[in-house]
Amino acid sequence: MTRIELTVNGEKRSDDVEPRLLLVHYLREVLGLRAANVGCDTTSCGACTVLLDGKSVKSCTVLAVQAAGHEVVTAEGLSADGQLHPVQAAFRQEHGLQCGFCTPGMVMAAVGLLSENPHPTEGQVRAGLEGNLCRCTGYHNIVRAVLAAAEAQAGADAASGHQADRDQASAEVTA
Repeated sequence: MTRIELTVNGEKRSDDVEPRLLLVHYLREVLGLRAANVGCDTTSCGACTVLLDGKSVKSCTVLAVQAAGHEVVTAEGLSADGQLHPVQAAFRQEHGLQCGFCTPGMVMAAVGLLSENPHPTEGQVRAGLEGNLCRCTGYHNIVRAVLAAAEAQAGADAASGHQADRDQASAEVTA
């Protein structure tokens, strides 16, 4: 057994694991986090996608010991204060799911994509998600959801920027 220490969904973890344990199995079996699904065991489907230090990775290709010292975020860790993450909300709004098996991985891949490219085109979204398979949809609503999330995040960023500008102007007036 090997002791690993890492942060999962903002919580520091320290566990003894077999050196050969895959990250997806650590998340599911040790921590009880079920969003990352095991769909293929060959890195083909993307159902196990999580964020590792902010980058989307297929957790069936990462050993838990390789994640030691790093930050892992799963779909369970995206929402804050009872509010869905903008990507989660957009998937819901745009009906970007059917059976739901691939949805957590698709959402995590989309979050990773938008962190690297906050204003993607439709083609860039399709290319960015090509490692994630959905057997139920034609991807149209998934792509719409990612584009809607990008728009929502841009609007939120603009609104927070305007609020910061107003706060700074107010501080200058009172100084």
